[in-house]
Amino acid sequence: MKKLTIEMPLVIHCDIGQCGYNVGKSCHAKAITVGNGKAPHCDTFLDSPKHSKEAKHIAGVGACKVGSCKYNQDFECMADNIMVGFSQKKEINCLTFEA
Repeated sequence: MKKLTIEMPLVIHCDIGQCGYNVGKSCHAKAITVGNGKAPHCDTFLDSPKHSKEAKHIAGVGACKVGSCKYNQDFECMADNIMVGFSQKKEINCLTFEA
């Protein structure tokens, strides 16, 4: 299998325990997508009682669709890293988001 290696910010912490990619407050998806164009939701969230068996790697941020974030450059996240958790509105969001 051919593999692609790129640099991207890591998801260094995730508080969403019911996500299938979350193991030990760490995201183990290969990469996540943030945003719906307006809000910094974690679009990769998977509500599942089963959790990823792959815990060797930590997820990166593959894309960000929130153009109003100061870290967004051409729909790519340029933050050093991000954290995912519940916003004040109880939505699953990128907590690193800054307008």
